[in-house]
Amino acid sequence: MKKAVTTGSSSQTLFSYAGSVSSSSMNHLLELAENKLNKEPTKKYIRKKVFGILVETVQNAYHHLDRPRSEEKHTSVKFRLEKDLQNYTVIAGNPVKNNKVDALKSVIDRFNSMSIPELKQYYRNRLSRGYATPSPGAGLGFVDIIRKSGKKISYTFKPVDQDYSYFSLQVEVST
Repeated sequence: MKKAVTTGSSSQTLFSYAGSVSSSSMNHLLELAENKLNKEPTKKYIRKKVFGILVETVQNAYHHLDRPRSEEKHTSVKFRLEKDLQNYTVIAGNPVKNNKVDALKSVIDRFNSMSIPELKQYYRNRLSRGYATPSPGAGLGFVDIIRKSGKKISYTFKPVDQDYSYFSLQVEVST
């Protein structure tokens, strides 16, 4: 299992959210994050990459969230954008059913093992073949995150109960 890397004490939280996600709140969260990013004294193309990754993580949580019945803290979706001297770090988390954990690990590990040119080719092939998936986005969110960041996705799955685990991912974008 990959471990999420903890950001250093010199990092600054630019944006943070914990709670439920709906279509309208998703748009509002992204608007708030984009406004915060636009105030950053960073090159526009870097801000664009970071925002693209935020969009993918928020959409992933919205479209693929498994909602446990309990009202524990593990039922909420979490997003955080941090910045230190070298990187922006996007951290996201949401509950998933335990029967999906191995498949998610396998998918992320597969994409993490691919080079950027291999990911680009996979992305193009997947779009050109027009695979139908039960969810929006043709299943390319993790590929897009790695392509935009140029780095591997770090992740953890922490068991919540017999039915659910809390999935957290972290990705960095160099400034």
